[in-house]
Amino acid sequence: MKPPRCLCEICTCGRHRCPHKPTRIYDNGQQPCLTTESDYLPYDIVKRPFRVQEEHKPKTGKIELGTTYQKDYNAHKIQPVTLVRPLERKHTTGGKLDTIPTYQDDYRSWEVQRREPSKVEHIYHPPTEKFGNSTTFQDDFVPRELNPRQSFKPPCVAKLSDVPFDSTTSHRTSYIAHQLEPKFIRSKEEYKPSNQPFEDLTTHRNDFQGLPGQLAKSCKPENAKVGSNAHFNGVTEFQDRFQPWLVSLPEVRKTKEYVPPPGNMDFNSTSHLDYVKHEISPAVPIRPVSNGRRINAPFQGNTTTKEDFKAWGSCRQEITKKQQEIPKPTGRFYDLTTFKSHYIPHQIIPAQSFKPVHAIVPNSAPFQGETMYRTEYIPKKQETCPANYPSPPGYVYVNTDSQGHKFFRQLTPEFSESNSNPIPKEVAVLS
Repeated sequence: MKPPRCLCEICTCGRHRCPHKPTRIYDNGQQPCLTTESDYLPYDIVKRPFRVQEEHKPKTGKIELGTTYQKDYNAHKIQPVTLVRPLERKHTTGGKLDTIPTYQDDYRSWEVQRREPSKVEHIYHPPTEKFGNSTTFQDDFVPRELNPRQSFKPPCVAKLSDVPFDSTTSHRTSYIAHQLEPKFIRSKEEYKPSNQPFEDLTTHRNDFQGLPGQLAKSCKPENAKVGSNAHFNGVTEFQDRFQPWLVSLPEVRKTKEYVPPPGNMDFNSTSHLDYVKHEISPAVPIRPVSNGRRINAPFQGNTTTKEDFKAWGSCRQEITKKQQEIPKPTGRFYDLTTFKSHYIPHQIIPAQSFKPVHAIVPNSAPFQGETMYRTEYIPKKQETCPANYPSPPGYVYVNTDSQGHKFFRQLTPEFSESNSNPIPKEVAVLS
């Protein structure tokens, strides 16, 4: 006898699963089964109870404005802080200030004699003879004549042919002009609007249904206008508590009138009284005295470079040009090319076309629309999943384990034909 099978194993379409129980105390199952979307059990949605807000009731009596700080704080008298910094002491003397520095008092200048130079005087004597030495470039360079090299380039001369020009091509001989067929123009389809009204129901509008409930009450107090016939008192809290008091004006000091001192002003300063004038001789310049000699003779502007380097006449070297081998043509230009002179026009003979004639042959026989797909296709019978029925055909219910798996035992073929449930023609599909 075969062991019992679970409903998950009997299913052939893969969409049927056993309903799982929420808990299990005893485990007698044989094979676990995975939880899928089919195991989800929907629950009724219960609305949360609305909490009614209590009405605010103000307390009776006066508000006690005393704080812990006001009760526990003890005020102390504050004395001015004594300065730790000592007072500034001024040391003054009644003697006269000596303004001579130590350097000026200790340093004594002495006379320094100038040292005589030990340099040997070298008097320049210009040469009396004319400069006649030649340079290295003049000694080594030998002028040579320019000899142009012989050119081995072939002459660019057109070779004339005596054979007449053959202008027949493969395109001209093989091309056959065909008459074009008229272009097929597809007619534009006319737009036909639909007679049915537009269905604007979306999936959200169709499937979503709002939960019924009461609207939340507003806790905001009503904006009721308070009216009073009493006269408006314009005194504010600030004006009531802070009363003005008399303030004495600040004392104004009078400026003393300026009184000029009597007598004349002494303009003599310490520098004018103590300064002693010394006779100082002007500094002697070290530059030697120039003995300027005036000469009435004209200035001689000839230098050694002008006398020794004389400019010589130089002419520009001519460009070496190759002599023209082809003489320049003379006379009138005929405007006749080689193609025009040698071209011989030929009569074009069109090639024979071997393309079959595009003719439609009518046929009175009926069209044979049979294909291999139509002749060889065999429709398959649509099988129904055995787990679709409350009790699968060919199986007997055994038990249900703690996890919720239903086990069925397969019957023998003879017993299943007599006692099994008949297979209905219409099957309910689970969505």
